[in-house]
Amino acid sequence: MQRIISLVPSLTELLFDLGLESQIVGRTRFCVYPAGKIDEVPIVGGTKNPNIEKIRNLAPDLIILNKEENRKYDADALAGFARIYVSEISTVEEALHEIGQIGELTGTHKKASALTSRIRKLIPEQPAQNAPAAAYLIWKKPWMASGSDTYIHDVMRTFGIKNVFESETRYPEFTKEQLQAKNPELVLLSSEPYPFSEKHISEMKQILPNAKIELVNGEYFSWYGSRMEEGFEWISTWRKQL
Repeated sequence: MQRIISLVPSLTELLFDLGLESQIVGRTRFCVYPAGKIDEVPIVGGTKNPNIEKIRNLAPDLIILNKEENRKYDADALAGFARIYVSEISTVEEALHEIGQIGELTGTHKKASALTSRIRKLIPEQPAQNAPAAAYLIWKKPWMASGSDTYIHDVMRTFGIKNVFESETRYPEFTKEQLQAKNPELVLLSSEPYPFSEKHISEMKQILPNAKIELVNGEYFSWYGSRMEEGFEWISTWRKQL
């Protein structure tokens, strides 16, 4: 039986949902799901600053990382004493592929295949017509949005939402004036990593008085793994109401 450590919050949740609870021996402090069950798993630091010695002492057989969330420096150190698997996810299709890959790595390919099948049924065969132009904001001070080569962008594209920052990569910073120039019809204020709240809706309305401003659950747009099922179900219903 493999001893597994996950340094990727969404993939930690996936491991539990694949029935591997008894094999997970370490996680980051940001791995908070599934609530209740996760509390029994030792914390080995954060995604960007894992405690290498603590991980070594837990004697893992497999450590799961992500190219964006974790540092190459740490991955190289961990590879010195355990098998590592580094996921790379920037599209919905890549996220589905990684579910299958982790299923193969952990001997849970049947459960992984069933999960990906359920998620695929929630994906529109074709993006909706007349896609609203939207800005997906992830940070304030400085203002930052999701650009084109991100998983968030591909979720937006998949469900027929045009990203006004699609000409920029990663997570571009912008000024109020630059946002006004892009003139989005819709502004999505994510719950993470910056905790946007109701007070920010009125602030954004002063910048874009004619735009529709909405708070959204960031986990539905940015978490891959098993959270895609719940997230895509919500996004599908929400998109039809726009």
